[in-house]
Amino acid sequence: MEVKDLKPALIWQCFDEITKVPRPSCHEEQIRAYLLEFAKKHGIEAKTDKVGNVVMSKPATKGHEGAPTVVLQAHMDMVAEKNSDVEHDFLKDPIATYVDGDWVKAKGTTLGADNGIGMAAAMAALVDDSLEHGPLEALFTVNEEIGLEGAENLGKGMITGKILINLDSEDDGEIFVGCAGGIDTTAVFHYNRSFSPGNFYYVKIKVSGLLGGHSGGDIHLGRANANKLLARFMWDCSKKWDIELSSFNGGNLRNAIPREAEAVFGIHSDHKGEIEKYLAKYTKEILNEYKGVEPSMSLTVESVERPEYCIDSKTSIALVRALYSAPHGVISMSRDIEGLVETSTNLAAVKMEGDDKIKVTTSQRSSVESRKNDIAGQVEAHFQLAGAEVTHSDGYPGWEPNMESKIMKLSGDAYEELFGVKPAIKAIHAGLECGLFLSKNPDLDMVSFGPTMTGVHSPDEQLLIPTVDKFWKHLTLVLKKVAES
Repeated sequence: MEVKDLKPALIWQCFDEITKVPRPSCHEEQIRAYLLEFAKKHGIEAKTDKVGNVVMSKPATKGHEGAPTVVLQAHMDMVAEKNSDVEHDFLKDPIATYVDGDWVKAKGTTLGADNGIGMAAAMAALVDDSLEHGPLEALFTVNEEIGLEGAENLGKGMITGKILINLDSEDDGEIFVGCAGGIDTTAVFHYNRSFSPGNFYYVKIKVSGLLGGHSGGDIHLGRANANKLLARFMWDCSKKWDIELSSFNGGNLRNAIPREAEAVFGIHSDHKGEIEKYLAKYTKEILNEYKGVEPSMSLTVESVERPEYCIDSKTSIALVRALYSAPHGVISMSRDIEGLVETSTNLAAVKMEGDDKIKVTTSQRSSVESRKNDIAGQVEAHFQLAGAEVTHSDGYPGWEPNMESKIMKLSGDAYEELFGVKPAIKAIHAGLECGLFLSKNPDLDMVSFGPTMTGVHSPDEQLLIPTVDKFWKHLTLVLKKVAES
């Protein structure tokens, strides 16, 4: 069975079409063109703003013209992550989806259900004439995954509704009414190149096969960070031998826990036979530490040709020390909502840039604004001590829960009516665009819900098929109840 053949047909057909359109963050031109053509094909009013957000509007069904306008909101872009052995061009190639039992998956890449299934639900609601609803607006934003750029720069007057349903959540049976705010902290190391010594033995050390995952939603699971594991090994090596570091690259996106990292470095040829033995010992220790957490972890070593250049020794040891000791993971738990991570930081990516720079990307999250700024300050101070230049992004605000929300109550009642159980009302330790929408329009009443997916922001991303049917039924009943209210 193919994705397009799944039920309910309309939402799955929309999702199938979306997966065929390239849409990595910062490159939403093709998906925007697809959305506008979709609107034209179905006679739906559509408009865009200067940053590329799209809004489609549909009048109320007969008899509900006076109902409040509901905004259905999803983001266009997807995280572009793939396994290192997979050939895939995210700017050109469609996602290779397949059905595996109760799950929809992709072959070696991110699936893009985050937030393609939310887009599909909004599109299906706009074209399904059997639904009962008040006036609808569907807002599709750009560049959510790299800093909520679309929500931050949403054009004035693009939406008029006072009720917003964010379709970017990942757990059936949960309704979200709050989220963390976030900020990115970037450290840049400047280095001098030196000719690599000829009496050294050079190797490439690689960490791979980690689960990775979302730096907000999965940060509490204790998964390994490839950058940290590699830096730890190199730190241990530096205590035993003089090392010459030629390159260090790991991770990719600011909001993904790094799954892979590799470094090329050398030790004196007198110790040539020792590095493999030492890695075997280290690997055994790490596998034991992450037993039951990282089932596919791999640490490998291979000899390589002597590189032409290495990083100057002062910078290389400062980099290794900084990465090894940098904070990563959960910093504190919420005192208000049991089980909710309050504050965290993610050591996301290390990239060699040009011939003289190494950029380290990190991201911090917190549901408490002052704690968000505090952990970002700690990360800044940490890398400044190592001699790096540190900058911060503008950041984005959190979404403080409104426990008196009418749409929250109505959504909860609808779920219980359909499935016989009360949904969990929760906040999420991830950045949703709702915080920015609320900062611009304090009168908005918002909730967020969606079907179950796991492994988002990694090639292990998968979407649970039965929950998509529940998601669709829930969404359409909520629209009906708003119209009747």
